[in-house]
Amino acid sequence: MAISSPAAIAADAKLTYPQASPLPTHSSTTSAVLSSKLIPTQLSSSFLPTFITTVSTSSSVFPHRRAPFTVKAARGKFERKKPHVNIGTIGHVDHGKTTLTAALTMALASMGNSAPKKYDEIDAAPEERARGITINTATVEYETENRHYAHVDCPGHADYVKNMITGAAQMDGAILVVSGADGPMPQTKEHILLAKQVGVPNMVVFLNKQDQVDDEELLQLVELEVRELLSSYEYPGDDVPIVSGSALLALEALMANPSIPRGENQWVDKIYELMDAVDSYIPVPQRQTDLPFLLAVEDVFSITGRGTVATGRIERGTIKVGDTVDIVGLKETRNVTVTGVEMFQKILDDAMAGDNVGLLLRGVQKADIQRGMVLAKPGTITPHTKFSAIVYVLKKEEGGRHSPFFAGYRPQFYMRTTDVTGKGCGSLLEKEGRRSEPVLFSPSLSDFRIPKLQEMLFAFAVMSRKTSYVSHAISFIAIFRTSLIPISYFGVLFFFCFNLMLNLVG
Repeated sequence: MAISSPAAIAADAKLTYPQASPLPTHSSTTSAVLSSKLIPTQLSSSFLPTFITTVSTSSSVFPHRRAPFTVKAARGKFERKKPHVNIGTIGHVDHGKTTLTAALTMALASMGNSAPKKYDEIDAAPEERARGITINTATVEYETENRHYAHVDCPGHADYVKNMITGAAQMDGAILVVSGADGPMPQTKEHILLAKQVGVPNMVVFLNKQDQVDDEELLQLVELEVRELLSSYEYPGDDVPIVSGSALLALEALMANPSIPRGENQWVDKIYELMDAVDSYIPVPQRQTDLPFLLAVEDVFSITGRGTVATGRIERGTIKVGDTVDIVGLKETRNVTVTGVEMFQKILDDAMAGDNVGLLLRGVQKADIQRGMVLAKPGTITPHTKFSAIVYVLKKEEGGRHSPFFAGYRPQFYMRTTDVTGKGCGSLLEKEGRRSEPVLFSPSLSDFRIPKLQEMLFAFAVMSRKTSYVSHAISFIAIFRTSLIPISYFGVLFFFCFNLMLNLVG
């Protein structure tokens, strides 16, 4: 779908890096429920009886704003001539992720391998244009000589990390964008960690804003810092390809002359060099096409007289028109029929694992399906209300916790395309085949109780040695239900000394 632009951009217009207005407070952003940009960029009007549809943001946040999108007809069938790979841009806010995405589409369009997307067509929502930052994920497509790519542009701002997780969960590989002038920043580290946690296997690095770095040695230092950072999160930092360039200057050159051939502009050549690295370093994943169909719903919208469209990435299996699927999660499971399948405004006879698709579902109201649900082959998925999981708690250095959890703590869990709020109610630690159950308490010295020495050794051994000594003591003092004894002020001092010894030994 094409998005109508409020003003045409002259071919020789100069671009500038978007300048964000003052950042929102946490309270003003956490409640924002913004519509996904997959709607105007991925689905065509072959689903629609008319050519205009309107998508709006949450009325509780922006009650007077509506964003009209012009919907174009499908451009025909999608032909599978090349391997399909899902990649995306991640990194700190304002390091140039969206600018690079626009430069990639325009550079490859000059070779006839994609439809060009300007910056304001990627960051299309009014809030994004006004503030100069990406809020939702945006998906574009392009091709190199060897592959077809679906590219997810992720938001870098800390307040929109859940949208970044949704985008990263779809990727087979990522392009980490780091400003050569600034080096790695807080969201750079957080995005690398989140990419690792959601299973992004490979990364290629683009050191952006090279034109703003006067000293070549400074750029080399930033490169070394990035490699060390990647290695610290168990990526092969020494082997990861790193390409330096300027996405802005490349985009300016391509807007002035969209048909620049390879070899005529050093900044445009850097874009080609980056995609050469992506082609060679990020492997084509093995798709699980032989398993039952499964799709995590990322967005939903309804079309009067036709049905409801659910968008998302197919995790496994295949789907075609006429197949039946179960809608699972959050509500009672129900069975529906797929009456249309599209990807990037092109009709698909059948879609397979790895494809970013829109599925038209018959007889379903928009209220019946929502982000966070899954579509699955009938009878293959059973929803559960309880499950066991491994939880990684962010360290203080990663922007996470620097104090212990207490009863009543309500963490936010981000899973694929949804987020839910939990409630702290205790935890279970296992030792020698039996369980000891911690009890959270108010941190008053008169209330402290400690287990016997052998239990205490275990309690400290399982703790992270990178948190503060105070957190160590408060987290595990006197919380086992086995042989509890009173603790004195001298006992508290002993705990700190014992903890210091463990850190020195470890």
